[in-house]
Amino acid sequence: MTPPPFSTIILGGTGQVGAAAVDELLAIPECREVVMVTRKAVSPRERVRNVVCDTNAADFAARIKSLATEMLAQQGHVSAVSCVGIGKGTAQWSEDDLKRVEVGVVGAFARGCHDGGVSNFALLSAVGSTASSPFKYVRVMGLKEDAVRAVNFARLAIFRPGIIIGNAHTPGWSGLLGAFLAGGFGNIDQHILGRAIAKEVALRQRATGEVIYENADMRKLAAE
Repeated sequence: MTPPPFSTIILGGTGQVGAAAVDELLAIPECREVVMVTRKAVSPRERVRNVVCDTNAADFAARIKSLATEMLAQQGHVSAVSCVGIGKGTAQWSEDDLKRVEVGVVGAFARGCHDGGVSNFALLSAVGSTASSPFKYVRVMGLKEDAVRAVNFARLAIFRPGIIIGNAHTPGWSGLLGAFLAGGFGNIDQHILGRAIAKEVALRQRATGEVIYENADMRKLAAE
């Protein structure tokens, strides 16, 4: 299936999964541009534009709104992606610090995209995420999902991977454990996850409603 031309604005594109998603987006010829919103400048690449923002600034959502509005006016269809996730440097953060990034920053990014006219949003979360979980990580991921869900995108795709292999933040023992876990809690390669995100963006431009992708769903989507 050949998708219509599109562009993508992404938060978290310098992380492990985010970088895989960017690579997969750029592998699709119909992708006109990937706009990476980052806190620091990144190396230039063809069809990649870097916009440096202070994600903690009070006007962050407003800046994203202006960026989204400009992209839509110039390039037609634009989807938004958040690949912000917990890595080695943030795994030991307090719950308040995690919520500040995962809920506050991602939520502001989502609101800015929506207010700028973006209708499709892809969100990296985690298997089993729910705001009512007794476990900090799962609870914060659930709160993040709820924050983005409340923005009311026409299309919201939530990616809930299990143990992400091929990822520098995943300990080797976790990957071995994941090989024995069934369903959504087992292993998924980060390149397949990145490809699934790119395929959602490219192939589901006219789709509506909320969809949740777990490991098996992501493998199927990545193979389309």
